[in-house]
Amino acid sequence: MEANAERAASIGGNNYAPVQTGDHATVVSLSPEALRPPDQVSARAGLDTLAARPGLFVGRTGELDRLDAGLATPGGAVVQAVHGLGGIGKSTLAAHWAATRPHHCAPIRWITAHTSAGVQQGLAELAAAMQPALTTAALPIEALAEWAMQWLASHTGWLLILDNVNDPADIAPLLAKTHTRGRFLITSRLATVWHHLPTVVRLDVLDEADALDLLTRTATANAPGRDLDGAADLCAELGRLPLAIEQAAAYIVQNPLITPRAYLTLLYHYPAQMYRAGAVGTPPERTIARIWHLTLDRITALQPQAADLLRLLAWYAPDQIPATLLGELADPPALNEALGLLTAYSMIAPDPATGTLALHRLVQALARTPDPNDPHRTSQLIDQARTHATIQLDAALPATWDTPATWPTWRTLLPHIDALADHAPAHTDTDTTAHLLDYAGRFLDNQGQLAHAITHIRRALTDRLRLLGSDHPSTLASRNNLAGVYRLAGDLVRAVPLYKQTLADRLRVLGADHPDTLISRNNLANAYRSAGDLERAVPLYEQTLADRLRVLGSDHPSTLISRNNLAGVYRLAGNLVRAVPLYEQTLADRLRVLGSDHPSTLASRNNLAGAYRSAGNLVRAVPLYEQTLADRLRVLGSDHPDTLISRNNLANAYRSAGDLERAIALFQQTLVDRLRVLGPDHPSTLASRNNLADVYRLAGDLE
Repeated sequence: MEANAERAASIGGNNYAPVQTGDHATVVSLSPEALRPPDQVSARAGLDTLAARPGLFVGRTGELDRLDAGLATPGGAVVQAVHGLGGIGKSTLAAHWAATRPHHCAPIRWITAHTSAGVQQGLAELAAAMQPALTTAALPIEALAEWAMQWLASHTGWLLILDNVNDPADIAPLLAKTHTRGRFLITSRLATVWHHLPTVVRLDVLDEADALDLLTRTATANAPGRDLDGAADLCAELGRLPLAIEQAAAYIVQNPLITPRAYLTLLYHYPAQMYRAGAVGTPPERTIARIWHLTLDRITALQPQAADLLRLLAWYAPDQIPATLLGELADPPALNEALGLLTAYSMIAPDPATGTLALHRLVQALARTPDPNDPHRTSQLIDQARTHATIQLDAALPATWDTPATWPTWRTLLPHIDALADHAPAHTDTDTTAHLLDYAGRFLDNQGQLAHAITHIRRALTDRLRLLGSDHPSTLASRNNLAGVYRLAGDLVRAVPLYKQTLADRLRVLGADHPDTLISRNNLANAYRSAGDLERAVPLYEQTLADRLRVLGSDHPSTLISRNNLAGVYRLAGNLVRAVPLYEQTLADRLRVLGSDHPSTLASRNNLAGAYRSAGNLVRAVPLYEQTLADRLRVLGSDHPDTLISRNNLANAYRSAGDLERAIALFQQTLVDRLRVLGPDHPSTLASRNNLADVYRLAGDLE
C-alpha cells in the first residue's frame, strides 16, 4: 500500500493501531464489546429514567385504570395517548402511572418529545445507557438514535413515555421501526390526531372534591392550621385546572398571610401578574401564562387568525357558544383551519351535535387579560376582540323580544350577553354595547326577570348618557325603558320621577306632538295607575287619547292603545258605564283596522270580557273568554304569554260562576305551563300558584 499525500497514513500486514490525520483530530478507541449488534445487548437493571414523580397526586382513578387496561393488552406494540389542555396534568398522570403501575416493564424511559431533536436526543441517551462506550464522541447522534431504535425493535418489555408531543411526525419513524411487544405512552396537547390508537385518554379538569383536596393539602403541607377561607371558590374560579391550582397553592404557601380568599382578590385586581406569578423555585414554563403563551406561539405560527378567534371567544360564556357568533373573522377556509387548530391543541371543544363551542374559563380569562409581556395579549388586540364580540352578539339578536318563536334564540344568546357585561369594563362600552344591553333588558323584562333587566338597562342608560348626551333619542328611550322595569318591579318611587323627567325632556327636545312624547305621557299615566293614583292617571290618559286622535288619527294602533288604556283606568275606578263602551268601540275598531287575529284585537276581546265580568255579566264574559282562548291557541300557540293569560282569565270566570271543577283544571294547567315557559320566579307564575291555592280554598281543599 502506498501513502503519497501530505500527512497520509498507510497500514499494512498485521499491524493494527489507531490512525490520526489532520491537525486537531481526536482518536476514539472502541472495544469489540461496544460494537455488538443491538439485538445481542441485554438491558441491565437501573436504566429507568422518569420525570420527577409528583409529591401529591389526587384523583384520576378512571384514567389510571384505562392506562392499566391498555398495558395488559397482549400481542404486539401497544401505543397509548393522553391528551388535554396545557396544565391539565398529562405529564403528572404519566409520571405517577409509570412510577406506580407498570412494574414489569424494563427499562422505563422518559423522553421529552416536543421536537424531533428532543426525540433523537432521548434515543441517543438510551443507546449510551445500553452501551456506555457509545457516545456522540464515538458516533453521530443520528447513528446513536438509529442504534436505539434497532435495540427497541429487537427487544420486548420496555416502556417509552414520549412527553409533550407537538407533532406526530416527530415520533412517526420511532413508532414505525419498533413493531414489537414494547409499550409507548404519549402525552400531548393535540387532541385530534390519535384516533387510530387503541387507547386514547382525554384528560379533563379535576372534579370538585379532588380540586379542593389538591389545594388544601398543598397549602397546608407545612402549616396544618392555616386559614383556608375561600378555597372552594378559588378552585371554581381556576376552573379546577391542576396546574393553576398548584400555582396558586405554591403562592399561598410562600406567602403565609395570603388566604385563598385573598388570592382571589389579587387575581381579580392583578390578573396578568398573578397568571405568571410562580413561587420561588417554580420553573417559569410551569405557570399558566407561560404554558399557554408557548401553545399560542405554535398555533399562530401555523394560522395567525387562530389567536384572534381565541381572543374573540374569551368574551362569551365558556359553554355552548353558537358558531354563528364567530362572524366573518376570516373567510370560511381560514376560519375552519383556525377552529381545527384550536381544537387540535385542546384550546376549544366543539360539540357537533349542537353546533356550539366550549373552552376552559381560565383560558378565556387569560385571553382577555392584557399583558405587555405577551405579544398575544396586547391591549390593542384585546380591545379589538371585545369590540368584535360585541358587534357579533348585537348582530345575532332577534328582531323582537316578545315573540315566543324568538325565545330559544334569546335564551341561547343571553348567557353570552351576560358574560360580556360581566367581563367588559363599563368605561369601554360602545354605543353597540348600550344597544345590546338595552335590548336584552327588554327581553328580560318580558320574561319577568326584572332585577336582571334593571342591571342591563341601567348600564345602557349610563353608557348613552356618556356617549350620546342626555337629549339623544336613544338616551331618552333607555330612561323610559328603565322606568318601565322599575314600574313592573313595583318600585314606583324610582319609576315615576324617571317617567316625569323623560316626558319633560321629550316635550323640550322632540315637541308635544312627537310619537315618543305621546308614549311618555301614556307611560307616566301607567305609573300613576300602578300607584293607585287614578286622579292623576285619568286626565293623562284622556289627554293622550285626544292628542293621538288629533296627531295620528282615530285608526292608528297607538290611538287604539290609548282608548284601551283609558277604558282600563275607568274600569279600575269602578266607572263601568264609561269603560264598557270604550272597550266595545276599541274591539270594533281593531277588528276593522287590524283584523280578527291580530294580537291587539285578541287583547281587546279579553279586556272586554274582563269588563263584563267586573260588571257581573258572566253570560257575556265567559263566551268571550272562551273565544279568546281558542283564538290565541290557534294564532299564538299554547305557550305564548297571552294564551296563558287567557287560560288564567277563563279559569277566573269559571270560579266567579261557581264552576270550581273547571276552574281548578284550568288553574292547574296554567301553573304547569307557566312553570315550563316562564320559569318559577316569573310574576305570572307566582300569580298562577296563588290563584290555584285560592280555588282549592274555595273548594274546601285546605290540605
